[in-house]
Amino acid sequence: MADLESKLLGEKLHYYCSSSDEDEPMLDRDPPKQSKSDWDGTSSNTGPKGVLNDWEQYKRQQSAQRIQSEKDVLKQINDMALTCKSEAEELDDQFLAEYRKKRMKEMMAKTQEAPEFGKVFDLLTGDDFLVAVENENPYVTVIVHVYEHNVPTCSIMNSCLKVLCREFQKTKFCKLIGSSAGMSLNFKMCGVPALLAYRAGQLVGNFVRITDELGDDFYAGDVENFLIEHGVLSDKSCIPSIITNENDNYDDI
Repeated sequence: MADLESKLLGEKLHYYCSSSDEDEPMLDRDPPKQSKSDWDGTSSNTGPKGVLNDWEQYKRQQSAQRIQSEKDVLKQINDMALTCKSEAEELDDQFLAEYRKKRMKEMMAKTQEAPEFGKVFDLLTGDDFLVAVENENPYVTVIVHVYEHNVPTCSIMNSCLKVLCREFQKTKFCKLIGSSAGMSLNFKMCGVPALLAYRAGQLVGNFVRITDELGDDFYAGDVENFLIEHGVLSDKSCIPSIITNENDNYDDI
């Protein structure tokens, strides 16, 4: 009888007297409890307390499954977001590369359309200077050597420009006597040789008394490297690969 009541009530039977046999000794042992981790979803207790325990275990299991499901969903969303972001960045990179390639081709095409000169122009007056600088093709770089007679380094610079004008035929090289342009006596004595570079009418290089950089004994290669380093002349050995590769493809057709 006690065993049946234990199953029905799920309670300890301390201080409980059986209704059928008052002389039956009190039971001091608890019914065996089921481990929470061992519960398989089926109830092994039939009493009210056992049912409550089973229900609590069921709710904990459901809660754990729900939390894991939410984590899985969040992981999938995060993975999809990373994939979309990566694809978007890849598209942006491709777009920028194509845009740079297109702009570079346009600029090089404009440069190729510019006139060729191949000589050093003598500017006799200040008006000649303004015309040479302001009325030229905007894609043409105009380099003006301001010099004076009887200055050895000015003579060396004129010789160097004769060499460079044949190598950079799309660059316009000019020379102007400082006194003809109304330069001050101090400039004529201390500022020459001077190189002034213009593009689209704007001053892009101003190198007064350039011998401070080159020294008194220099060559055409020294002047070329100096102007390349300062962005006045283009380095022909640094043509972008996207242009050279495309030209190679055209040659193969």
